[in-house]
Amino acid sequence: MRVHTLDHSDLDPFDRKIIEVLRVDGRISITDLAARVGLSKTPCQVRVKRLVASGVIRGFRAIVDPARLGLDHIAFAEVKLSDTREEALEAFRVAVLRIPEVEECHMIASSFDYLLKVRTADIRRYREVLGERISSLPHVASTSTFVAMETIRDAGG
Repeated sequence: MRVHTLDHSDLDPFDRKIIEVLRVDGRISITDLAARVGLSKTPCQVRVKRLVASGVIRGFRAIVDPARLGLDHIAFAEVKLSDTREEALEAFRVAVLRIPEVEECHMIASSFDYLLKVRTADIRRYREVLGERISSLPHVASTSTFVAMETIRDAGG
């Protein structure tokens, strides 16, 4: 079965409302979701399956409290590469995905190339990750670290 790829122009108001509700409560039952968006159960279920199959909804996850897991230290690392040709960028991208402490990695249009969000238990563990893992990624020329003192808003939950 070929799945049509959806983009924002393919989404109608029902699709948008389904997405809005699921972003807040991914565990809501189809029956309750249908009632919230003004559809009957079967059309709502078909729409959710279509949104998942097309990749608009990429999945569902548990949102955990990192502090309760002993992971409340957040640092942002600027990474400057020594080579920014496509082959070097790809080598960096592949390798950074292997570091579990790196929660986010963004290519940046700036004086540096990537911004990493790194979550660890404490500054000592961050120094280990930075020194042993991040600094040894392919083509890393330099890094600069910013430590978060307080999180005001976290999109992860």
